[in-house]
Amino acid sequence: MLAGAVRRELVWGLPTVANEVHVWRAIARTMPDAQIRDRGLSALARKRGHTDGAALFAILPRRRSVSLLRLLVAYEIMWDFLDSVNESALAAGQANGRQLHLALIEALDPSRPSSDYYRCHPWSADGGYLRALVDVCRRECGSLPSFGRIRGVVVREAVRAQVLAINHDPDPAQRDEMLQAWAEREFPDGRDATWFELTGAASASLTIHALLALSAESECSEVDLARAQRAYFPWISAATTMLDSYVDQAEDMASGDHSYVGHYPGSEAAARRIRELIERSLEEAHGLPSAERHKLIVTCMVAMYLSKDSAWADSSREVTRSLVGAGGSLTKFLLPVLRLWRIAYAQRST
Repeated sequence: MLAGAVRRELVWGLPTVANEVHVWRAIARTMPDAQIRDRGLSALARKRGHTDGAALFAILPRRRSVSLLRLLVAYEIMWDFLDSVNESALAAGQANGRQLHLALIEALDPSRPSSDYYRCHPWSADGGYLRALVDVCRRECGSLPSFGRIRGVVVREAVRAQVLAINHDPDPAQRDEMLQAWAEREFPDGRDATWFELTGAASASLTIHALLALSAESECSEVDLARAQRAYFPWISAATTMLDSYVDQAEDMASGDHSYVGHYPGSEAAARRIRELIERSLEEAHGLPSAERHKLIVTCMVAMYLSKDSAWADSSREVTRSLVGAGGSLTKFLLPVLRLWRIAYAQRST
């Protein structure tokens, strides 16, 4: 019964996502500044997996919500756009990253006045693209029946995600020192996770998506809210961040980008811990209301990352098989499907 319901939601949702992406791409093409326009179009093209992954959270509510789907897509597009724009001007420093990031916070809090997001950025002529994304998110948030109940929590998660500004610091030693200090300050209890697992989890948008999906329900208890937040942060968010880093190791090494899995003491330790994170994520998902839908999201995320060509290089093949095993039979089933998806949307490894 669940499989049929999810299938119906996907048949409805995926074309709707494609249409939303088409609309935002058309707007992005009109951006006057070539630097920002290129970043916007590149993010839409390269990060389609993030957008479809975010839209998957629309299967969580008992009733279909066009507003939720539109919100999830717009918020993820904005997240990836700002991450790319920030990377294009690292010389502008962390203040630039934090200022840009205000859009992600204000998009979830219609009561806040809008900021000048490009105040510290060398380019700003985006033709209103970023402001339009913020406005759509605000409007759709207001239409979700339980958003008022989750607003404070989801805004705190968005504020926490400002750690992304530190993540892009070009000095690796300074970056790691600041990330570790941030994690110790934010989570003095450690939450059974390392500082880089905590900062990696905070750098992902999954917890926010899960909370937004919860707000689409007519009833949302404090207990359900707390349980969802604990499951997605840090466990499910950390697992996806580490999987992303695992499949991008070669690219990160070539570009000098921050590699989260590089903080583990070795490749065997990294593989063992990522497997533990996947298993813990499925365990946490099992304890949530609509558990099967949350578990489906986790397995889809695992399969999405492990369907990338780089995960099946000769040097990674055995570890990847082990990680697929941690995701269970559904992950194994989804792998060929998502490989075809990558071909269709040109999302294979570079």
